Amino acid sequence: MTKQAGFWSKRWVRMPLGFLATSAASLLAFHAGQDIAGALFGNATAEAAAPMIEAAAQPAAIPAVAAKPVESPFVVKSILPINEPIRFGKFYWDEARAPSQGPLVVTVDLTARVISVFRDGHEIGAAAILKGYGDKPTPTGVFPITEKDADHVSNIYDAPMPWMMRLTNDGVSIHGSKVEKGYATNGCIGVPDAFAEKLFRIASLGDKVIVTDGKTMQVGDPILTGEHAS
Repeated sequence: MTKQAGFWSKRWVRMPLGFLATSAASLLAFHAGQDIAGALFGNATAEAAAPMIEAAAQPAAIPAVAAKPVESPFVVKSILPINEPIRFGKFYWDEARAPSQGPLVVTVDLTARVISVFRDGHEIGAAAILKGYGDKPTPTGVFPITEKDADHVSNIYDAPMPWMMRLTNDGVSIHGSKVEKGYATNGCIGVPDAFAEKLFRIASLGDKVIVTDGKTMQVGDPILTGEHAS
């Protein structure tokens, strides 16, 4: 669910959960998304159902980040070695450092406008996102995936939402979108279609999606805590 934004703004530097690296994590590569300055929007809306946007190739020259010795699957063990901003429409996906099986957690940082996918604490995917603004903000919190529909069509906006993964009862979801300059969502988390498909195929009902707005952490810090880390 997207609507046209009026203008474009600065880039943000991110780590998992939109986290800025501290001195203890100075070797970590940063992800950066370009933020939409979304204070002003017109009334026109445009559902995000564009053709798949090409994924950027994984930079080969950057070594993998060494993980701290941690046991919990809900602690950050490694992040993808990305040394450039994640521009609209691009994404990164590399499962080489993660086990083939393990708990899946998705993090979204609205400040950095970046989504990350972790398996057993290892980041395997990252992309720039579209988010909601104004009277349709994307909510923060910890949300389980409650429904999946590869060919979903919004019954509110009568528009396609491919690879939809529902987070709230009032329709907030992760779904494939036209992730481009000048677009925003009506509260959903819009990601490139190809990224949405990859996440859809490995995510299960009940997997947690954590949405924050500028929270920071580093390798070795918990992704989930308390009752959510079970």
